[in-house]
Amino acid sequence: MHARDAILVTGWFSFLHGEATAGDVLALARVEQVLREAGLAYDVVWSPGFRADGTHFDDVDPAAYSRLVFVCGPLHGPQVEEVHRRFAHCVRIAVGVSVVDPDSPAVTGFHRVLARDAAGTGPGVDLAARAPALPAVPVVGVVLTHGQHEYAGRRRHAEVAAGLTRWLAGRDCARLELETRLDAHDWRLCGTPAQLEAVLARLDLVVTDRLHGLVLALRAGVPVLAVDPVEGGAKVTAQARACGWPALVAAERLTGESAEGVLEDWWHWCLTDGRAQAARIGAGFRAADPVPDPADGLVAALRAAADGGRENGGAGAVPAPPPGSARRGGRGRA
Repeated sequence: MHARDAILVTGWFSFLHGEATAGDVLALARVEQVLREAGLAYDVVWSPGFRADGTHFDDVDPAAYSRLVFVCGPLHGPQVEEVHRRFAHCVRIAVGVSVVDPDSPAVTGFHRVLARDAAGTGPGVDLAARAPALPAVPVVGVVLTHGQHEYAGRRRHAEVAAGLTRWLAGRDCARLELETRLDAHDWRLCGTPAQLEAVLARLDLVVTDRLHGLVLALRAGVPVLAVDPVEGGAKVTAQARACGWPALVAAERLTGESAEGVLEDWWHWCLTDGRAQAARIGAGFRAADPVPDPADGLVAALRAAADGGRENGGAGAVPAPPPGSARRGGRGRA
């Protein structure tokens, strides 16, 4: 590429203290599409805080470019003005931008402004709207706990949360942090179980170290990558066995060299074969002859307690469920 025709593409996604939004990056993709179709070569400048391995302003020799394209966002502020100073020899064009103050040096420094909105002109469709189609990625709910102090020295919650979130950051997926805690006053939290279930039912996968993260996802028919955050296993392990759900990782497995491989294997299984298995388990919870749970023995226990109370002053023992009841409709219980 020769300096007489070299093009540099920049925007707020290029600045060290700028902001790379999804809309800005999609607007860039639309501009790249136009340039490629026209057979025009170009380079893109990225913020080192967003793409450490990209081309940054510190790497760029302004003399290597003759034209500059500024994409999306508001034409305002010292960072945009600095672009004009540093690339004063270039023909500078802004495209898909907002013009707040037409007399600002950030605006007047451009030779041409193809605005999406500006005073005195009709608005144009934002560049992100016509960006190229995107690949599908899984939507993953993340349900973690940092509590459960009753497990004392067996707690590995901090290590589990750190390991999982670090690993998830490298996955190509849409992550959605969720809470099982309900709150009728905090808009960020669900106020009813139905609201949370509505979210879970729309996910492709749930990653959790919580018992109810596991159970509620399976109830919604959604596969779960579960990690038991208690050394040696505790209620998450027990519940996975009770539900017949295999995608379970022990806390100890997240500290070894094989941790990433174990998570990768279960991730792949959950998004393939695990979908059908989760759907079957969820349907089993709602079946006419459902999987038994402890409430099945509650009435008998209450009656036994009442009889014992009349006979022994309230000290009656609670009998175990009838033989075989724990196996009726069971799913791989151990």
